[in-house]
Amino acid sequence: QVQLVESGGGLVQAGGSLRLSCAASVNIFRFNHMGWYRQAPGKLRELVAGIRTGGTVGITNYADSVKGRFTISRDIAKKTVYLQMNSLKPEDTAVYYCQARDYEEYWGQGTQVTVSS
Repeated sequence: QVQLVESGGGLVQAGGSLRLSCAASVNIFRFNHMGWYRQAPGKLRELVAGIRTGGTVGITNYADSVKGRFTISRDIAKKTVYLQMNSLKPEDTAVYYCQARDYEEYWGQGTQVTVSS
């Protein structure tokens, strides 16, 4: 059974940094893609960053709003995907979810990120 467990959220001032972790219960090579999504109150869930987890090259993609500030990475040995978030803004405040996809979609429980102005 696939489980994704996020950690690393919290409260930070604008301009600060956080690193989110998503630990999988299985080898992440089995997934085609893993990503970080976020959902703010009253808004739709949106893709923040994604990474190919199969293969030797971890191709990444980012939402325009986070390009240059957020970096997604993977550690195959630790079965973990990270989201390094720098230069945080109040509009980054949301619940952040980890998602993995092979023939199905899997989601973590979410971790709250709050950026104060």
